[in-house]
Amino acid sequence: MFSKLSVVVTSVLITLAAAMPGGTPPPPVTPPTSNQCCSSVQNSNNAAVSAVAALLGLDLTGLNIPIGLSCSPITVIGNNCGGTTVTCDSPEKEWGGLIAINCLPITL
Repeated sequence: MFSKLSVVVTSVLITLAAAMPGGTPPPPVTPPTSNQCCSSVQNSNNAAVSAVAALLGLDLTGLNIPIGLSCSPITVIGNNCGGTTVTCDSPEKEWGGLIAINCLPITL
C-alpha cells in the first residue's frame, strides 16, 4: 500500500514540478550541522528530489549532493528513527521538513 502511495505522490510531484518555472538560484551548501531522521536520502539529480525541490522553489541543477526527503530533527540521543539517520545543512523552516540539503549518514 505504501509503495503505491509513493508512486502516486512522486508522479504528482513530478507533474507539478514540470509545470513550474525555474530560474531560482540553488540553495547554499554548507557543512552539515543538523541531525535529522529522513524517510530516504537520494542524490540531488534524482527525479523525485528535483520535483520536491521545484515545489519548494529550489533549483538543484548542477549540484551533486545527497538530499534528505521527509526529514525531522533528532533532538534526543537514542531517538527511534524509522528512516535514515543523517546530519544535514540546517533545513529552512519554509521547507516544512520535506527536504534537507547535503545529508551525510551518521550513527547515534
